[in-house]
Amino acid sequence: MKRIAILMLTCLCCVASSNYGFSEDHSRKIRVIPFVFDPADTDLVAAKWLSGIGCPTAAGVSTTGGHKPDTTYTDPACATGDDRDKDVQGLMLAKTGPTPNVAAGGATITGVERITLTEIGYDIRKPAAFGDPRGSHCGAGAPRFNVVTMDNVTHFIGCASPPPVQQQVGNGWLRLRWDPAAAFPPIAPGVQVKSISIIFDEGQDTGPDNFGLAVLDNIDINGTLVGKGENGKGKDKDNDNGKDDD
Repeated sequence: MKRIAILMLTCLCCVASSNYGFSEDHSRKIRVIPFVFDPADTDLVAAKWLSGIGCPTAAGVSTTGGHKPDTTYTDPACATGDDRDKDVQGLMLAKTGPTPNVAAGGATITGVERITLTEIGYDIRKPAAFGDPRGSHCGAGAPRFNVVTMDNVTHFIGCASPPPVQQQVGNGWLRLRWDPAAAFPPIAPGVQVKSISIIFDEGQDTGPDNFGLAVLDNIDINGTLVGKGENGKGKDKDNDNGKDDD
């Protein structure tokens, strides 16, 4: 991952709420909103929630071709998921072409301002292990969490660095989790969060898969799983200077 891309993209902070803790109601305010950062309008990056590509939890299946499902299917990696997701949504993030292109797909996570982060992660569409070259891209730098704390320090948590804990392995999906203390630099206990975002800025020239695309689901913030969302509008071409669609 090129340093220029990291510097350009650390400024992509969340639009967050002012809640201070997680109650049951507060957990419902967490949203994962896709965006595209593409200042040169290269059209080589994408970020979008799509139905039918997520990790299935009790999804309807038809084995007869009838008009109604006659059974259900759950991938073992996501025996639990976002109970609001009725369309098996997944978050598709892609970067076509070279990594040095200063562009990224990503997502803003709202409703997290001033929380104390204890757990973070996601499910990723990938078989066997996070280092497997098959399936979604899982590199040292993407898809990664950028966690900005209230002291304006940005902490990085990449898919493969620091190594995740594979909580569950399914039939094509993995559930990955990280301790915030493993971030770079580490997030100390009790430090409050200012914003969290997901960044995908590694292209097809980056191994181990050279795929340039990842599908995520059930983004986990302190045990709250977000497996559905609305798609943002337009492109962020000018780093929020107000001259573009979004």
